[in-house]
Amino acid sequence: MFRPENTVLDFRFDNAFVRELPGDTDPTLRPRAVYGALYSPVLPTPVAAPRLLAYSADTAALLDLDRVDLESAAFAEVFAGNRLLPGMQPYAANYGGHQFGHWAGQLGDGRALSLGEIVNRAGQRWELQLKGAGPTPYSRSADGRAVLRSSIREFLCSEAMHHLGVPTTRALSLVASGETVVRDMFYDGNPRAEPGAVICRVAPSFIRFGSFELPTSRGDTVLLKQLVDFTIRRDFPELAQVHPAGSEALYAAWFAEVCARTAVLIAHWMRVGFVHGVMNTDNLSILGLTIDYGPYGWIDNFDPDWTPNTTDREHRRYRYGQQAQVAYWNLGCLAGAVAPLFATPDALHAGLQSYADTFVQADRANIAAKLGLRECRDDDVGRMQSLYSLLHSAEVDMTLFFRGLATADTAADAIDSLRIAFYDDEKFAAARPAFCAWLQDYTQRLAQDVLPVEQRRDRMNAANPRYVLRNYLAQLAIDRAENGDLSGVHDLLEVLRRPYQDQPGRDAFAQRRPDWARTRAGCSMLSCSS
Repeated sequence: MFRPENTVLDFRFDNAFVRELPGDTDPTLRPRAVYGALYSPVLPTPVAAPRLLAYSADTAALLDLDRVDLESAAFAEVFAGNRLLPGMQPYAANYGGHQFGHWAGQLGDGRALSLGEIVNRAGQRWELQLKGAGPTPYSRSADGRAVLRSSIREFLCSEAMHHLGVPTTRALSLVASGETVVRDMFYDGNPRAEPGAVICRVAPSFIRFGSFELPTSRGDTVLLKQLVDFTIRRDFPELAQVHPAGSEALYAAWFAEVCARTAVLIAHWMRVGFVHGVMNTDNLSILGLTIDYGPYGWIDNFDPDWTPNTTDREHRRYRYGQQAQVAYWNLGCLAGAVAPLFATPDALHAGLQSYADTFVQADRANIAAKLGLRECRDDDVGRMQSLYSLLHSAEVDMTLFFRGLATADTAADAIDSLRIAFYDDEKFAAARPAFCAWLQDYTQRLAQDVLPVEQRRDRMNAANPRYVLRNYLAQLAIDRAENGDLSGVHDLLEVLRRPYQDQPGRDAFAQRRPDWARTRAGCSMLSCSS
């Protein structure tokens, strides 16, 4: 039973989404098409035995929570979905989306629900969302629950991405449900019971591209305009101060801003070697945040065709090297969704061009930073592409190579100092002359640059992380957690708070993927099962 009584948790809720936008009037949880509404009021389904497994102190600080709050019995109950606090108005959002390039119709929050929006002492707005808190009208015959393994992955990756400097939703807490959840992890007809968990995700907004696609697909321009006006008013107030409310100029500036933020986001993904795995339009944030962590992964041996998603194994639509193009395609879908607000498509075309221009600019900035150059010249773009080709053909670890490049002083001995990044001895021997030639050219390029050696190294080490959340590291932590040992989760969380700093005694977190993890489930490719 819910107990909205006084607790040590004291939030100031200001639930603008629920207050200002139309909601579903059907109170039942039966799966159904919901028309004329952007959300359905839904209470979380209590779990059997909530127990706090982990929390992010950094995210808690954003919400004005301290250690006493986090370790209270009330905290686990609230963030498992067993207790509501005064001011909470839980709901599941209604949206659609293109999945793997095809329109999927209504989707919605089938495993997630928002508890409400709080305003912290600094005046920042944060939406609290539970994933795994039970069924909603959008669950499509599923149970609305989440398993521990996928919850750990999302919890760790949300915080890891933030500390890498990548725009992202955050994770506050990971709570065990005390229940099991049956999942067919490999979609091969062999389901099994797994421990369940609930994660609390935190972001200024969880509105996504698909939120705008659904009203337009139904011809509901009134609802579309309500949502666009609300999104600009709440989440892009700086634009509303420049252009008249409801004007095409305002909508154009907003779309261009969304395009630019998306470009910056994808450039960050490419910089650190992150692959989202499920870049459907319902999984792209209108704020340019990384959202909905499912079968993601980090590049180990550099391969632009790699995707972590087993569902995408055949066509590899969402592979690492195609993420920039997919984001552009998704923005085209968003442009089509908001087109009814424009007299002509000119402003939308201009916004899409701003994506392309911003991505090129951000990519060139990445090249300069990763190679330790003051600026990226045109020939540096070709220089980086040549390096990527070498990394791919020789099976070289992306993270280790770029991190090691900062201390590779001369072409004569640089290749040997980078040997640790190569996965295959024979390929290393075969590629050695080509790498030596590239490093010789790179050394000559550095001699033409004005950055002092120490500044160059600092610049490179600020762009090339030493620690990333490799899939095999996450899986090792999951294996231990499923046996009751959370220390692996806590260790990873702490290491990933400082990904650009060398941490003595943490070498085990900065090594090549071991051979045993090359094909093991969870360590290379993953399914969408969660």
